[in-house]
Amino acid sequence: MRRRAHTISTVLAATALVLAACGGDDETGADPGAGDGDGEQSEEPIVVGSTLSLTGDFGPTAIIHRIVGEQFVEQLNENGGLLGRQVEWQVLDDESDSAQVTPLYERLINQEQVDLILGPYATPNIIPAVAVAERAGYAIPHHTAIHAPLLGYECQFPGWSMDPEPDVFTSELLFEMLSTLPDPPETIALVTNESGSTLPMTEGFAEQGGGGGMLGIAPDYGLEVVAELAYPPGNQDWGSIATQLRDADADVVINNGVAVDPVGIIEAMAQLNYQPPMLFSLFPAPGPLLEMGPPAEGTLSVSLFEPNKALIDQYGEEVSGIVQEYRQRAEAEGLPYTAFETQAAASWNTWEILTGAVEGAGTVDQEEVCNYLAENGVDTTFNGHLEFDSESNNFWETNVGLKQIQDGEWVMVWPEDRAAAEVAPPRN
Repeated sequence: MRRRAHTISTVLAATALVLAACGGDDETGADPGAGDGDGEQSEEPIVVGSTLSLTGDFGPTAIIHRIVGEQFVEQLNENGGLLGRQVEWQVLDDESDSAQVTPLYERLINQEQVDLILGPYATPNIIPAVAVAERAGYAIPHHTAIHAPLLGYECQFPGWSMDPEPDVFTSELLFEMLSTLPDPPETIALVTNESGSTLPMTEGFAEQGGGGGMLGIAPDYGLEVVAELAYPPGNQDWGSIATQLRDADADVVINNGVAVDPVGIIEAMAQLNYQPPMLFSLFPAPGPLLEMGPPAEGTLSVSLFEPNKALIDQYGEEVSGIVQEYRQRAEAEGLPYTAFETQAAASWNTWEILTGAVEGAGTVDQEEVCNYLAENGVDTTFNGHLEFDSESNNFWETNVGLKQIQDGEWVMVWPEDRAAAEVAPPRN
């Protein structure tokens, strides 16, 4: 397979949000190397195209990625842009519907003829976007995919990594932490969103032979699975699930879910006057859980970064400025949770991968940008220097840890070298 380069773009404050989903099937498309800053085109802006879930189930999380992108692009343009050109970000709304992603990216490439592309939010949307990029010869950095086995295109570059075997990594991360508690749990209940980004975390990845995931790894840590429940994406009926969780009475309820899934589960359990000793949720929207107050206290999740003072002090002044500006923008948008946390850090990584590649290659030519990343990697603010190895589908060594809601705030609690507080033990 030919390695292709990608370029970066940043978002203008007056970003045009194109909300209508349309686009043809023609894949003969634009020249992916067009607009590299040479000759008469040097004064034209570099246009980056992408979709985001501006509406729909993924909306409460995707808005974080929109705000970060706008912040990053404004900062980029204030500092001279890319290759001496300003950057524009053209965003289409995929409405949290993976079926819309393919035609929208075909539209961006073939009709809008954008210079560069950036992946959407959420694994089910990222996979079809990468497929379009591969057919068109575009490099594509993307935000938050975890399904490494299905992302074999050499010019896709993740801004978030949970290891090439995320089901194993995440299971061991959580179960190892649980084993260190003064009274380690003995039973778990698994309740899983059947989407492509979460079901394999429970069952393991079929592409790797299955047998992994939390179901397969729990016995290695002496954990008995006393309930295994599943629900479709977009589920709104949590009563039956809550009843089964109450009856299973597990020491830890593990929700491999997304967005506001855990909110629905917690509310339904509360109606039954039931609260598990400990709850873990894989990819929740951070704000809605905090808004719940005491019922969500002690909830655990995964995180690349949390703006706890202990972590900000480790990173330094640059990160402090990024965090403060994001908070101001999120407050202006009326977000319920305005902290620059793990989703924001993954988004910032993605933009830095794109911009670093373009600056390093000195061009927006797709092949050269891709080759630059493959050969040199890229420096990022929140994850240091990233190296991309096609043998591991470009998923890099991760520093993902565990965060927990403590006194109404998300706090990094594991591993110990990145923890801002100790893990709060299960309720009695």
